[in-house]
Amino acid sequence: MKTTTLGVDLAKNCFQLAEADERYRIVRRERLTRTRFARWMSNHPSCLVVMEACGSAHYWARVLESQGHEVRLLPAQHVKAYVKRNKTDAADAAALIEASRCEEIKPVAVKSIEQQVLQQLHRLRTQWQGGRRARINSLRGMLREFGIDIPVGAVRGVAAIRETLQVPDNGLPDALRPFIAQLLMEIEAFEEQMRRTEGSLKELTREDAVVQRLEQTPGVGLIVATGMRAAIALGAVGGEKGGRQRPEARSAAALGA
Repeated sequence: MKTTTLGVDLAKNCFQLAEADERYRIVRRERLTRTRFARWMSNHPSCLVVMEACGSAHYWARVLESQGHEVRLLPAQHVKAYVKRNKTDAADAAALIEASRCEEIKPVAVKSIEQQVLQQLHRLRTQWQGGRRARINSLRGMLREFGIDIPVGAVRGVAAIRETLQVPDNGLPDALRPFIAQLLMEIEAFEEQMRRTEGSLKELTREDAVVQRLEQTPGVGLIVATGMRAAIALGAVGGEKGGRQRPEARSAAALGA
């Protein structure tokens, strides 16, 4: 019997598959390693492949689309409602088959490699920003214990901490001064990484018409524009590469018109 829908429960090492016919009845189950899955799908007749929009899903969606399959990524929170009985890999794969029947569940658009690069750069910047914030707050609390008040704000706060470190006999114990200096060096390193990330974002989208158009909007800068570019499914950064365009992409394409 011909397989029309294939539910794939992604994992780190082994993938659970559930094949269903035109009536959405599961006719076959498979459990494959990552390597076997890629080869197996390359030999499988074209069908609708349904996966949760989770880690590595966009990568596998691009691979499967290149092999001629239609891919549908579903939000994980909507698939959960279709899991029957105990949660297992097999149950999750079967739940994907059932969830694919619901027209009210809006699929997640498959991201291009370029979009995922922008997304990962944003995540790295957020991590470095969080590291800087944590150290500034730690120093602010440390100095407060010795009666030294540091103003709110990263720029003003770091400047005030540097000034405090340079002032002798201000109540700050000498034993803490080298460690505070070390934390200031770490803050500076985080800021440098943030600047490098922002430079990469700017360089990667220098000729991107969508980002340029977004940056012309009042209140929208590089970070917001590239963040939106990574989120909106418009194909490759810098322009479409042809092929069928998804409805949400068509509606957003006016940004680059």
